[in-house]
Amino acid sequence: MTTDWSLTEDGPPSTGSAAIVFPMVTDSGVPAALKLGWPHPEAEHEHLALRAWAGNGAVRLLRADPRRSVLLLERAHGGRNLGRLPVREACEVVARLYGRIHRPAVPQLARLSTMSGEWAERLAHLRNDRRVPRRQVEQAASLARAFATDDGTDGILLHTDLHYENVLAADREPWLVIDPKPLSGDPAYEVAPLLWNRWDEVVASPTPRHAILDRLYTVLEITGWDEDRVRDWVIVREMVNVLEALTVRDSGSRAGGTELDEWITSSVTVVKAMQR
Repeated sequence: MTTDWSLTEDGPPSTGSAAIVFPMVTDSGVPAALKLGWPHPEAEHEHLALRAWAGNGAVRLLRADPRRSVLLLERAHGGRNLGRLPVREACEVVARLYGRIHRPAVPQLARLSTMSGEWAERLAHLRNDRRVPRRQVEQAASLARAFATDDGTDGILLHTDLHYENVLAADREPWLVIDPKPLSGDPAYEVAPLLWNRWDEVVASPTPRHAILDRLYTVLEITGWDEDRVRDWVIVREMVNVLEALTVRDSGSRAGGTELDEWITSSVTVVKAMQR
């Protein structure tokens, strides 16, 4: 690949959960990053999102070979993300980036309304599961069912995983978005990852509920989005997280036992914080 694109390695690689990234220099001397991904559905259209953004709030896509899950990207500072900022300031950065990356969705993307309908059916099967509060399960299933037929659920290009580690410091701008898992959806769907990430700070707070809501209100103050709609999407997303964690556990996998327990507990805690 480095031969195909006339690249020269420029440092040690870094490895994430779904990709390995090599610092590179192009034949014209431009610092770049070569991302070799592990093929998975969420990243299938990453290149389309980056191409649509064209560097507006996100790293530039320099070249793509989606068949081989290879992207050549503008190089950002991989070791410097929003985790270095106080959490409220980091939420403000992300909230301002939403307005730059949210634009009409490209037609190839999966639709959030379709996924919502599937979630509603799957969540309904959790009603009698004593491991999770029945009231929260029924609420999430009802909301997902309503979103599945809501005209506002589709149409906007979403990142869907815009948390603190997916915004990097850069030379061209102070902060740029990386690693989209794009959908055609509703902007209000985006907020939940800001609530469940940096969870240790929530737990360390004297009032975890207030810590969660402070992040929520920070985003709402900047975006002006409908508060009830954002809260409803957070509830759906968090209960889907619970659903996925229980699915892994019920599969018989021994992986991540304690981590799954903590994931379920944190998800339920956020859902409780979203209640009026």
